[in-house]
Amino acid sequence: MTDAFANFGLLAAVVRSTGERPTNYVVAALAAAALFILSLKWLSHPRTARRGVRAGEIGMAVAVVATLLIFHVDWHWVLVGIVVGSLVGAPMAIWMPMTAVPQRTALSHAFGALAAALVGIAHYYEPHGATIDRFTMGILAFEVLLGSLTFTGSLVAFGKLQELIPSSIKGLPNQNLINFLLLGAAALAALWLIVFPSHYVVFILLVLLGLAFGLCLVMPIGGADMPTVISLLNSYAGLSASLMGFVLDNYLLIIAGALDGSSGLILSIIMCKAMNRSFTNVLFGRMDPSSTASADDVYGGKVKSASPEDVAMLLDGVQRVVVVPGYGLAVAQAQHAVRELFNMLEERGTTVEFAIHPVAGRMPGHMNVLLAEADIPYDKLKEMDEINPSFGQTDVAIVIGANDVVNPLAKTDPKSPIAGMPILNVGAARTVVVVKRSLSPGFAGIPNPLFAADNTLMLFEDGKKAVIDIVAAMKEAA
Repeated sequence: MTDAFANFGLLAAVVRSTGERPTNYVVAALAAAALFILSLKWLSHPRTARRGVRAGEIGMAVAVVATLLIFHVDWHWVLVGIVVGSLVGAPMAIWMPMTAVPQRTALSHAFGALAAALVGIAHYYEPHGATIDRFTMGILAFEVLLGSLTFTGSLVAFGKLQELIPSSIKGLPNQNLINFLLLGAAALAALWLIVFPSHYVVFILLVLLGLAFGLCLVMPIGGADMPTVISLLNSYAGLSASLMGFVLDNYLLIIAGALDGSSGLILSIIMCKAMNRSFTNVLFGRMDPSSTASADDVYGGKVKSASPEDVAMLLDGVQRVVVVPGYGLAVAQAQHAVRELFNMLEERGTTVEFAIHPVAGRMPGHMNVLLAEADIPYDKLKEMDEINPSFGQTDVAIVIGANDVVNPLAKTDPKSPIAGMPILNVGAARTVVVVKRSLSPGFAGIPNPLFAADNTLMLFEDGKKAVIDIVAAMKEAA
């Protein structure tokens, strides 16, 4: 929904609300702004999320319809935009699988940022561009820079999440130095334009520097940090749209962009806190797995394999089970199979809950979305701080596709790349079952001692097939 707030900048490209505003437009703008605020509030909780989506949709409809009806608009370009946007957006919304939601979100950020950047470029190159005052020029330069870097940065995030860009690509030598040089050059170009607004070549250079900086900024960042990066890019896109509102004197665009930017920033802070990382560490740091023990040292002769039948026997008669979903669950699309297992255990009198780590998966709330799609009750989804103290009273913890978020090295190895990151304390359960296709490491690239713990059983199988086989074994044994 926040992507829609930022993309409202497209409408501002054809409509400028300068001058005296009609009363009915002011009323419509206030109504839309109120609905946007309520939308974000309701989206913050699973129980009210649907209401939040509806409020955002209605608010955006009010904003668009009111603007088009009240101001003079070139309907030809509006209709072209509607057709092209629908041809791109409808297939993405209808046929995009849930596992691809993170990269779809990154692509939406790219579109929103490109819209804001193009609006800024068009405004600068209009006939009155040479007469822009210095204050407005400063805002416009910063807006175009943010939009440009967010566009290419989001495309890189999409490429990495879609595996179009190999994860082995970590940028260039002295990448941070290159980043700072690009940013410094962009800042100098912006300052030059503030003093000499009519230097069109410098403006083009500013756009190119922004595009290059976004590319170089995101390219070295690994998959483990991608949830934070996506949220931060969302914030950049919103801030760019809000600044464009100041340039166009469009109050509604200012509000929508500010809501988008602030919500993205707050979510990024939450993500960083969940990983015990700082913004600078995420953006300019790199995870180095060389400081940790090798996989052979961690796993050698200690890993115990189990079959679906073994797990079915283990679950017979237990009182409490906690399921820990991870990206492997999303890849296998195992959420509906997990729902069947949940129903069977609940019918047998077993209490089943789901432990949700803030950065599990590849985007904020990824696991919540998948489990909600399978109609898992909202009250069964427990946040990390809420469920961690109860793992000691858990009979069986089932980890499906999660890795770094349950890795005890975060607590025991100060040299680990994930040192200090809050984790789910699944090792405290009486028995841990890890469903994983292999012992391959997670995004952080380090082994997980939990897999070799005395109370851990490894079920090496695709997440969906493993859960289906466990359910079948339980039905056969009943």
